[in-house]
Amino acid sequence: MLATPKSKSKDLEAIARSGGTFRRITARIPTYLADVREKPTWLPMFLLARTMPFRRAHWLLAKPIPAVKITAPSMFGTLDGQTIAAELKRTGIFVGLTLPDDIHREIARFAKQTPCFGNFERKLEFLAEEHEEAERRFGRSILSGHHYERVLDCKAAVAVQNDPLLLEVARHYLGGEAKLITTRTWWSFPTKAASEADLSRASFKYHFDLDDWRMLKFFFYLSDVDENAGPHVYVRGSHQRRRLKHQLTMLVGHPAEEILDYYGADSAMTLTGPAGTGFVEDPFGFHMGSLARQTPRLMMEVGFGVSKPSKRRYHGEPVIR
Repeated sequence: MLATPKSKSKDLEAIARSGGTFRRITARIPTYLADVREKPTWLPMFLLARTMPFRRAHWLLAKPIPAVKITAPSMFGTLDGQTIAAELKRTGIFVGLTLPDDIHREIARFAKQTPCFGNFERKLEFLAEEHEEAERRFGRSILSGHHYERVLDCKAAVAVQNDPLLLEVARHYLGGEAKLITTRTWWSFPTKAASEADLSRASFKYHFDLDDWRMLKFFFYLSDVDENAGPHVYVRGSHQRRRLKHQLTMLVGHPAEEILDYYGADSAMTLTGPAGTGFVEDPFGFHMGSLARQTPRLMMEVGFGVSKPSKRRYHGEPVIR
């Protein structure tokens, strides 16, 4: 089911923006420094990959797709990777991936039985069903819960990241050097209040990802997602065109009204669906995860890029000061 984004999140979006540009940038400095120490080539990518001329130049360096044909069966049936890649090049997103019932149920079972880490902080550890109690215990609002490296203990999740269709799509879209660079599962929780710091680290405003020069991300809902469960939103076509203002700022997140005014409100897709629903997108296009208002959302991401993956960011872990 697709719909246009609604304005209900404006209240918390305003809070998230109220800290100002300087505060948001300084809060990310520890993460930036960790990225540079781990991989010095991250810095030129971070500075230049946000600009269209440098991005287009880098796309010209894509290697040919290997001649080796993937013959292993895919859990997604007969979907064609080249066809999906063609749609991605046109709109930035393809909707139509569906996980088998046994796969998404097994990952969901694992996520419910495995403690997660709240708000990207390892000291906030709890089971998803204990979310409200965890907020009382830690004395703060908890918007998200990530499993980090624990996801690799789930055989069904590993099967998804290794499915041949994902690599086929990635190669046709990114080039022959496409490689797996991230796998993560996380919860988004409804909460009655949220601190400014928590919201500034969340994804409740339109943003684009800069983890690599060229990227592709597969997303799968592991719980039923309606408009009250934090559906993902993507702005079609924004992966190929970029307002100059959005290329020359250090920030990747921008207010909803600013994005929709420029790229068009009719370009925004809100993705809802039952557990097992999947889609793939170019994360350089503007997107956001909306607030889970009534029910938690459980989600899985499998990302591909063209550079050596970051050991720390492989499972979505930033550095929190």
